[in-house]
This record gives sequence, C-alpha cells and structure tokens, in this order.
Amino acid sequence: MTAPPIRQATDADAQALTALINRAFQVEKFFIDSDRITLDQLHAHMRSGLFLIAEDADGMAACVYVELRGERGYFGLLSVEPLRQRGGFGRSLIAAAEAHCRQAGCVHMDMTVVNLREELPPFYHKLGYAEIGTSPFPPEVETKLPCYFVRMSKPL
Repeated sequence: MTAPPIRQATDADAQALTALINRAFQVEKFFIDSDRITLDQLHAHMRSGLFLIAEDADGMAACVYVELRGERGYFGLLSVEPLRQRGGFGRSLIAAAEAHCRQAGCVHMDMTVVNLREELPPFYHKLGYAEIGTSPFPPEVETKLPCYFVRMSKPL
C-alpha cells in the first residue's frame, strides 16, 4: 500500500475529528460508556499540540494527536475509521508523528495504552516501543472496570 497523504488538521476539521475519534474508540465501550473526546477537549488538544490526518479518496480515514514535550514527543488518540482499519493508516500516522517529533529535536517518543486493551502492547512492541511504567486513569472518567495507563516509549 502506498502511504496515504497526511496533513495537519485545522480548526475546520474539529467536528469531523471529534466524530472520527469517538467512532474509533467505540471498541472501549466494554469498560467506559462516555465518548472518548468532546469538541471542547479536542480544541484544548489543538492548543497544546497538533493532529495529523491521513486521507484517501474517501476522505478522512485516520488521525493522531502529537505533542512536543521538550526532548520527548508524545502521540495519542490514534484513531482509524473502524471499517478502514488494517489498511496501514495507523502505522503511517505513527511514522509521521515520530518524524515530526524527530525533526523538532525530540530524542524519545512516548505514548500510553489502557491496560484493558491487551491487543495494543504487542502491536507497539513491533514498532519498537517498550513499557516504561504506568499512570492512573483519569479519576473524573467513570469506568465499568478498574484500569490504568501503560506508558510506552522508544528512542527516536
């Protein structure tokens, strides 16, 4: 597969991004009932970092949030349209996020996954990420099951 075109999101993309992220995170409904992100939360993320969007002939297919934190880059909210998963969009966006952070002088890339998403760490291991610790799940978010974040990182 040819790498999809990737661009930085603008304010005009905010509603479509919010909807895309919430559709992609429907898989987490087994432990959380609420939407993954609100429009206000998305705007807050856009003020502290940026979203990269992968598009194809059918439009917006996937996105990822990227933030510069000194020598460390961070990505999160990796979201692929459910019917378009396994098409390489996620890997392309991760590579673009890493390239963005590397170009900005970051020497590490960090991310988190919820411990209940047991399928995710093996995926990220294949991309060079390793567990570096845990952090609490936000206490203000009601969950049906106890959970926490697994912190992962890789050198850039």
